[in-house]
Amino acid sequence: MKRVVVCGAVSDAQMVQLGEVASVSDFRGQSLTDNAALDAAMAEADALVNGGLAITPERLDASPSLNVIATITVGYDAYPVDELSRRGILLCNTPDVLTETTADTGFALIMAAGRRVAELDRYVRRGDWKGGVGPDLFGLDVHGKTLGIIGMGRIGTAVARRGALGFGMSILYSNSSPKPALDKELGARSTEMTTLLAESDYVCVTVPLVKETEHLIGEAELARMKPTGVFVNISRGKVVDEAALVRALQRGQPGAAGLDVFEVEPLSADSPLMTMDNVVLLPHVGSATHETRNAMAQRAVDNVCQALTGKEPVSPVNLAAWRR
Repeated sequence: MKRVVVCGAVSDAQMVQLGEVASVSDFRGQSLTDNAALDAAMAEADALVNGGLAITPERLDASPSLNVIATITVGYDAYPVDELSRRGILLCNTPDVLTETTADTGFALIMAAGRRVAELDRYVRRGDWKGGVGPDLFGLDVHGKTLGIIGMGRIGTAVARRGALGFGMSILYSNSSPKPALDKELGARSTEMTTLLAESDYVCVTVPLVKETEHLIGEAELARMKPTGVFVNISRGKVVDEAALVRALQRGQPGAAGLDVFEVEPLSADSPLMTMDNVVLLPHVGSATHETRNAMAQRAVDNVCQALTGKEPVSPVNLAAWRR
């Protein structure tokens, strides 16, 4: 019988589903470092449902039977895809199921940073609210403004729809290819990133992290934004040069930011971002709702079950490895 190791947040019902096609080793909630039982299970595993185990060449060497890894994430920048493919190991991820939830998070950051929600919450809690609020605490309108999306994939499109259809925003986007149907639906306009940065009131980054997008946003890019601009990142931390972003925010261009991701996570307690009133910080929770995380785990379980029973998985990353 095939053997599956589970190292992620999988429900009991989903464990039963896995048990119908394989023998399951359960490491949910356990430490994934210095765990001899986990190491022993991985040495015999055919498949891994993963929510945190580091996949290194050494781990792969010690897992000679491993054929399938299903990560409970949409991003897979933490996985050595070329190495997995070379070894004939299939990697699956969880696109689609978190699109709308992550877009909700992105738009929440747009609203919170633009209207200074977190800053004003602290203002009230400190007891500083003694009377009327003056212009020094005013925020920025969201409705009717220009929203720039860098990376018009599934999540970027979902953010754009919220802005255009819900808030009457004009949509600019920078993408590897134009989206004529989206242009027609939302009145969106494809443009160069330099133009997008200069013309947008709100900029939301949704590109995946690959070699070409690492530090895509740096000093020069941020300097193009309006002093009143709001910068939002819900992609990956390393897409942005964080030190450059800190300096830009300190200069006041852009004027505010909403961040769900960081170059190093968790964010260090001594990061300058921690003390900035014009920054809204979230702990990488773009998809963190009960419903969506359960759906992500279900997709990972489905991917493993299908691969182990000879069926093409729902969302393979390196399909050629499975076909081999």
